[in-house]
Amino acid sequence: MMLPRMGLGCMNLSHAYGIPPSPEEGLAVLRGALDAGITHLDTATLYGGGRNEELVGRALRGRRDEVVLASKCGMAIVDGVRRIDGRPETLRAQVDASLARLGVDRIDLYYLHRWDKEVPIADSVGAMVEMVEQGKIGAIGLSEVSVARLREAQQVAPIAAVQNEYSLWTRNAELGMLEATAADGVALVAFSPVGRGFLSDSVGNPSELAEKDIRRPMPRFSSDNWPANAALLPAWRSLAAEAGVTPAQLALAWLLSRGEHVVPIPGTTSLAHAIENQQTLSLSVDAALLARAGALINHDTVTGPRYAPQATGEVDAETFEDAA
Repeated sequence: MMLPRMGLGCMNLSHAYGIPPSPEEGLAVLRGALDAGITHLDTATLYGGGRNEELVGRALRGRRDEVVLASKCGMAIVDGVRRIDGRPETLRAQVDASLARLGVDRIDLYYLHRWDKEVPIADSVGAMVEMVEQGKIGAIGLSEVSVARLREAQQVAPIAAVQNEYSLWTRNAELGMLEATAADGVALVAFSPVGRGFLSDSVGNPSELAEKDIRRPMPRFSSDNWPANAALLPAWRSLAAEAGVTPAQLALAWLLSRGEHVVPIPGTTSLAHAIENQQTLSLSVDAALLARAGALINHDTVTGPRYAPQATGEVDAETFEDAA
């Protein structure tokens, strides 16, 4: 399937970063995004414990045919706890619940949100093949997986997209996935493309983040590592100013330059920022300046791993620690 070159990650409208907007405010952002020509919405069973899918569903009423709709299964809030569960019976139940919350009869792109390491990925993907055959989903995607896991899944069914974290400050995709997806005609959907707010220069003092903000336990935002990372920002701001774009737009332009198959899905709670991000598609940033951006912010210049040990253990994507 062909994805639009950029999408809107909808998670922020229900949880994760700070205090989410009210449902009414979130609905206004989504409807405004549709009006602005944003045609790829990305949600999940997990987000807001299902509330995000309900919100997206409200925005799509009467406008379903305008968008490529993506959601995810395999990770959910169960009894107040986030759980990874890739058993076929769980995924079958989750897709039906997603369809009901979204108010649609088909999800265009449905991801396995995390590989459940206690369940062979062939079993999870096999259940998703059934969903395709039943017309419940249009295409199968995987999230936070390694090239090895992608290859295993491809033995069972065609994989349309891999959604892994990818940005200037998280280069794990360059340990094989960027090349593998390009070779196979698979979309590489880049989540957190502006570095969880770092590259949009929207994080002031991490110690002032909301109590439940998911960045709090992330090593790069810790009191030990943040000062070194923040020291990169003055030069980053200068580069964006030289390019005549915002910091977020520079980050997105760099990603778009990484390959025609790379699809950033920045998230935001601001309609103005959603439109600003989308406008990156029509901007032209000099290749030499993009190269300077890549030299300024990369794995070697950013301090700290992307996840704490527990979260690292939950994902399958390649890590620099393993590659060392």
